[in-house]
Amino acid sequence: MSRYPAHTIDSAPEASKPVLRQLQQAFGAVPNIAAAMANSPVLINGFIGLFERVHASSLTEPQIQTLLLTNAVTNASEWPVAFHSALALQQGVSSADVEAIRHGALPADAQLAALSQLARTLIEKRGRASEADKQHFLDAGFNAEQVLEVIAVVAASTITNYVSSVTEPALETPFQPFAWHARAA
Repeated sequence: MSRYPAHTIDSAPEASKPVLRQLQQAFGAVPNIAAAMANSPVLINGFIGLFERVHASSLTEPQIQTLLLTNAVTNASEWPVAFHSALALQQGVSSADVEAIRHGALPADAQLAALSQLARTLIEKRGRASEADKQHFLDAGFNAEQVLEVIAVVAASTITNYVSSVTEPALETPFQPFAWHARAA
């Protein structure tokens, strides 16, 4: 038996149940990553607050999905790559841009490329983006506040990326066509 069972709404700790209900309403099912997070009410409740704020930022859903997919690839986190590949396509990110990100390249779309590059830089440099890194993002048409919003997305996705790496949730059937495996180190 796994140390981190995939909880249902019924089996989850009481303090995790409201978030699972909320996610079930949003996605039509409880994503396996959330079912694993439910083992810790502290984690899942902290995650949902940040998740809600990220999706209420000035960034569009295609931009947010670009960031989430970039972060998952950069962190070599398999479940989130599959999940965010599917969501990025649903939100209108081109299949060519999704494939580019999945292969560690930048999207062809200039704004999505700037977002992807900044996210990757923040992760790889542990938040220490240079002035040139930030200026490149601003030159793509973003503003200084949005640099901070990208940090919020990176923080939210780091939670799912790390939970996926630790708990190894099963990939749901709808996301299996988007399965992705990290390159061997």
